[in-house]
Amino acid sequence: MSAVSPDVPRPEYPRPQMVRPDWLTLNGPWQFEIDAADSGLERGLRERELTGSITVPFAPESELSGLGHTDFMDAVWYRRTVTIPAAWAGRRTLLHFGAVDHDATVWVNGVEVARHRGGFSPFTADLSGAARPGEQATIVVRARDSRHGPQARGKQSARYHNYECLYTRTTGIWQTVWLEPVPDVHLRRPRITPDVAGSAFTVVTPLSGNRPSDSVRVTVSDGEGAVATATVRADVDLAPSLRLELPAARVRLWEPGEGFLYDVKVELLDASGAVTDAVDSYAGLRSIAIDGKRVLINGRPVFQRLVLDQGYYPDGLMTAPSDAALLRDIELSVAAGFNGARLHQKVFEERFLYHADRLGYLVWGEFGDWGAHDGREQLPTASFLTQWLEVLERDVSHPSIIGWCPLNETRQPIHDRLTQLDDVTRGMFLATKLTDPTRPVVDASGYSHRVPETDVYDSHNYEQEPAEFAGQLSGLAKDEPYVNDESGQEISVPYRGQPYFVSEYGGIWWNPELAGTAQDAARVTSWGYGQRVRSEEEFHARFAGLTDALLDDPGMFGYCYTQLTDVFQEENGIYRFDRTTKLDVERVRAVQIRQAASERSSG
Repeated sequence: MSAVSPDVPRPEYPRPQMVRPDWLTLNGPWQFEIDAADSGLERGLRERELTGSITVPFAPESELSGLGHTDFMDAVWYRRTVTIPAAWAGRRTLLHFGAVDHDATVWVNGVEVARHRGGFSPFTADLSGAARPGEQATIVVRARDSRHGPQARGKQSARYHNYECLYTRTTGIWQTVWLEPVPDVHLRRPRITPDVAGSAFTVVTPLSGNRPSDSVRVTVSDGEGAVATATVRADVDLAPSLRLELPAARVRLWEPGEGFLYDVKVELLDASGAVTDAVDSYAGLRSIAIDGKRVLINGRPVFQRLVLDQGYYPDGLMTAPSDAALLRDIELSVAAGFNGARLHQKVFEERFLYHADRLGYLVWGEFGDWGAHDGREQLPTASFLTQWLEVLERDVSHPSIIGWCPLNETRQPIHDRLTQLDDVTRGMFLATKLTDPTRPVVDASGYSHRVPETDVYDSHNYEQEPAEFAGQLSGLAKDEPYVNDESGQEISVPYRGQPYFVSEYGGIWWNPELAGTAQDAARVTSWGYGQRVRSEEEFHARFAGLTDALLDDPGMFGYCYTQLTDVFQEENGIYRFDRTTKLDVERVRAVQIRQAASERSSG
């Protein structure tokens, strides 16, 4: 792999499930200019040097970018000139963007090479015709991020200030930018599907094209060497498929808490057998199934003790300051007794999933769909479906992902006519199932369930009194679960006996420094759900009472506690925003680690 200077921010390889040896990071200093009224194209910003500078991949609102500019920016511009390595001669150069918020146009040497909408999903530009190896490439990026109209913003505040559970915005580039050479006919991202029952993997290898007599070879290895190898013709199918069966003596499952991974090498061979392209990947052998109201992993019930993780950092906002920070968040979660996370209102960078894969950490993948409300009804657009499909394509092979959540807290009443929300909700559900039939999908988390065949049914319940909380959830035994219905109108299709969990609860408001402050006064600078606890002891009593009600319900397959860390003014985390300790984490862990009712029930 190409050497990276230690001075470059976020220098690690950004795509750990599809690794090529040659690449060049473009993280670091770029020219930068704010285009407050989005008039920069008319004013010639594409052609001239820009007036400021920024550190990529950090958004201009963040401290780590060197700017910390938190006012609205309708558009921003980036510019950087780089020499494409001459050693890449004879290959195409691809320019990759991990994520740009929200509407990006990219020019290279004055030639438009890419347009992309969506702040959470990756995109790539082929520089053929714009710049060749050995030449300089001047890259110009315009990122538009209007605060008007429906847009998938996740938890970004549409107001000037942060408030309640909405936070500082992210504009422009916020994940790694990098170059990579590939041959004219090359491998695209492989899709690896485990088959626990058959002790096998199916590997689908999309190609950029077909050449006579080409073949694809896939090798699965463990620490002792090659386990299975298969080869298939690559000249008749744009996405050749291979099945690799593992010998019984070499079968090892990916388990919660024990993320065993096989190495997977995918090679494209020409007629002579020479390797013309190759990528290194990995895979975990694990299964997910539904047994009544239980969700099984590798054939056994695993109660999902999840924590809500929003992936914000004081200095980097949605971008982790380092790869170690991503790993540290998982370690903090596990230390508190959680075995996974709901990755909430943000598509996390792929390096986080890599660490979750290695550690056997369970995660639910979610789209950051908030931001599509016109004040009366939620109006997600067709663009949401496009962006979500890009996310699925990137993440479908990660074994740590054990469920999908396309939408969150849609609340529009069910009408006697279909609405735009119905169309998009069903479209995103069907697209998810078509892309990935191996994992459960919740059509929309928490409030308005609009797809009768949704695999999972859930609710968000922030009742703070444990006895009242348990009473509200007691109907699950009679197939009458708690259903969010704040509008006074029917907002969900009827429950059909699916696996059920409370996918947000708790959110216990606790800031030790405000312990002696009246609640109303505390809300000036601090926010949390319901009545604030008055002491750490009261926190632990409330946490135990709420969590016990969920662990003791045999119809519940899991829960998700809000949340892992404080985020700006929202102070209901197990840890502070800077990841330091604010309460006795061992007591939190002790509540969670006992066996849940569904783990000992026959179902």
